[in-house]
Amino acid sequence: MNEHWKNLFTPVQIGSCQIKNRFAMAPMGPLGLGDAEGGFNQRGIDYYTERAKGGTGLIITGVTFVENEVEQHGMPNCPCSTYNPVQFVRTAREMTERIHAYGAKVFLQMSGGFGRVTIPTNLGEFPPVAPSPIPHRWLDKICRELTKDEIHYIVKKFGDGAYNAQRAGFDGVEIHAVHEGYLIDQFAISLFNNRTDEYGGCLENRLRFAREIVEEIKKRCGKDFPVALRYSPKSMMKDWRVGALPGEEFQEAGRDLDEGVEAAKLLVQYGYDALDVDVGTYDAWWWNHPPMYQEKGLYRKYAKLMKETVNVPILMAGRMDDPDMASACIADGTCDIISLGRPLLADPDYVNKLRAGLRRTIRPCLSCHEGCMGRIQEYSLLNCAVNPQACRERDMAYRPVCRPKKVLIVGGGVAGCEAARVLAIRGHEPHLFEAGDRLGGNLIPGGTPDFKEDDRALAAWYAQELERLRVPVTLNHPVDKAQVLAGGYDAVIVATGSTPKVFPLGDDAHVHTAADVLTGKATVGQRVVIVGAGLVGCETTLWLREQGKDVTLAEALSKPLAVNGPLCHANSEMLEALLPYKKISVVTNASVRSFENGRVLVQTPQGEQTLLADDVILCVGYREQNDLYHQLEFDVADLHLVGDARKVANIMYAIWDAFEVANHL
Repeated sequence: MNEHWKNLFTPVQIGSCQIKNRFAMAPMGPLGLGDAEGGFNQRGIDYYTERAKGGTGLIITGVTFVENEVEQHGMPNCPCSTYNPVQFVRTAREMTERIHAYGAKVFLQMSGGFGRVTIPTNLGEFPPVAPSPIPHRWLDKICRELTKDEIHYIVKKFGDGAYNAQRAGFDGVEIHAVHEGYLIDQFAISLFNNRTDEYGGCLENRLRFAREIVEEIKKRCGKDFPVALRYSPKSMMKDWRVGALPGEEFQEAGRDLDEGVEAAKLLVQYGYDALDVDVGTYDAWWWNHPPMYQEKGLYRKYAKLMKETVNVPILMAGRMDDPDMASACIADGTCDIISLGRPLLADPDYVNKLRAGLRRTIRPCLSCHEGCMGRIQEYSLLNCAVNPQACRERDMAYRPVCRPKKVLIVGGGVAGCEAARVLAIRGHEPHLFEAGDRLGGNLIPGGTPDFKEDDRALAAWYAQELERLRVPVTLNHPVDKAQVLAGGYDAVIVATGSTPKVFPLGDDAHVHTAADVLTGKATVGQRVVIVGAGLVGCETTLWLREQGKDVTLAEALSKPLAVNGPLCHANSEMLEALLPYKKISVVTNASVRSFENGRVLVQTPQGEQTLLADDVILCVGYREQNDLYHQLEFDVADLHLVGDARKVANIMYAIWDAFEVANHL
């Protein structure tokens, strides 16, 4: 192990609870991990246990509810510690006992409710509630104001739920939260709280809900039972549903830092034993759920401020998967505990691998949100784009083989690499051929922008994993039908990917694909028109703008990113907001007709427009490259088509396709 990382493996206390190292599993929505009676299902038990087995010192569960009457939740969206206490204790006890076997501690994250920020797919027909009649975050609805009796009921249920958690073997609880604009935070922020009773008005009144919760838990569970708080000292809001961008000067509409400091002091005075710090609200969601467009370690200065303000441990997440950065934060007093959320979805063994000096074997998180928040938002499911086993550890376990097969894999993109990796782990004999000079496929051009560093890391990870597993890899070698049939293979996986769609515009010597520009095969002048404002078009635009290019986006639909999905709102909304902030022109409902003599002719509902350009980049989608598969489909019995060659989608589905096929050969 790197000597500088040893401070990450020293013990730390939260109240009476000693944690073996400085790593916590950050809470992530446990959608799909609860049962119909409010307990943890087998997937949830396996999922949390796997992260404890991987070396994480403190497991913090995803959000669980304390009641199901005032703010109703369709069961079994998330566990609920009071819905059926016997079932909750029964299932949670099995989980905590397994977690403790690995020397880890576990806190139950308990929520008072979502209020105005409930994700519509999880809301169903239930009416949203809030401190006051205020607009819902996503829906065109005004929330219903909570009564004082309902507040008192929720407080009591926190006590009941914490007592059940203590019985079930949890080492503490984390309250969710004066953070991100959830219900308790809505009470704390004056913009959302227009009450005139003892729960509104001055800061102490607005924090009364949070105060009564910790006092009730301490009364029921004892003063030595740790109670942490998820806390955002700054909201990053410019207005309702409008967030601020990094570096932007703005007037804070939510909680500003001055009040954030004062509130932190009060919350610790009330009895909270630790603060789990980030910044943001659902109205500025790209802060709480940072996409790759945010810098790594984006909460450091806010955590440091909290560390200087209060005398309880500070936990901090926020793209903290760089161990050098994590070690420096522990050393300089930025925080006491490093929380890893999505990195532990991507690789549950992150901590043990780091401790053993195996950093290069840690599978990187892409901050893409495709498998986690994107699927939570659309399907109420928690998964991971790069780790198909996340939240499905038992169902998707590697299947050992009795009779190894010799398997040909054609294509070295993510689908081909994942197939080869899984086959080798299971005991098969994969042989991978790639027409290009590198493994990685679309990760190579996609990873060119600075903010896509983790795409580059994933390509490198696949290359070194296949080398470690001794998979024969042949580069610069296109494969034809004759070679396949002459190779004596027991099975063939075709992962030949996709090719960019192109069409003639006139001056085609100056019309390029995004892949060619990103990889340096083509260069562009100062003025560039990009045709297509999907994910590739928008990210290529940002990359060129950072180089000082004058870029115009021409999109056939009514808005950028209209056809990409399921993109988490944190990613899509930040990317959309960055376009005008970076002074990028966007022409929507635009059909590009021609490009000649430095002029791009565009048809819009308002008539023809002329855009000046030195070069045009086409970002209008991809076409499946599956010719080899169709040449082989009546000659090879065990033949499979995976990834973009089967259906153009994204990195997640390419990896998932390949894992499913390779794990069942």
